[in-house]
Amino acid sequence: MKLRAIPYLCVMERRKLSMPELNRLSTEEFRAAEKFPLTIILDDIRSQNNTGSVFRTCDAFLIEKIYLCGITATPPHREIHKTALGAEESVKWEYCASATEAILQLRKSGYLVLALEHTTSSLNIRDYMIPEGSKIALVFGNEVQGVSEEAINLADACLEIPQFGTKHSINVSVAVGITLWEILKKIKLI
Repeated sequence: MKLRAIPYLCVMERRKLSMPELNRLSTEEFRAAEKFPLTIILDDIRSQNNTGSVFRTCDAFLIEKIYLCGITATPPHREIHKTALGAEESVKWEYCASATEAILQLRKSGYLVLALEHTTSSLNIRDYMIPEGSKIALVFGNEVQGVSEEAINLADACLEIPQFGTKHSINVSVAVGITLWEILKKIKLI
């Protein structure tokens, strides 16, 4: 891979923006705001820090809801709060005993279910075309075992993020961020 030089830009002022300049929504404004038609299903996530990070990412992307399934911890929880930084108060969430329960519930409401997992039929996330007007549920799995076989079999499609190193996976909270960015670009909301 060849790197190219970036020309120096002459900038009169460069400083970080203050919190008021960021013009972020309050928790109440977030709850009342129209959300992107995306829902996250966390299938047996063992790390509360990962769960908290997903809350924070979902807040940043104005996501509808998170389903916390199986062994995934639920708020209030000190370790979730540590990485969510309060996003567990703004993002709507629900606990389900299993990811399959959440998937079946969302399917009844017309959601397209996409699992992020390496399977024999996984599609590159860059190549997958989202049907126009779809409400989407994204399933992310356990840090070691991945998405459960039951959830994979209920998904409309399995997607994977291209990787080029020696590891076969990306941290689940990082994968959520990458996936949300890609899906929102595809449905032209960002």
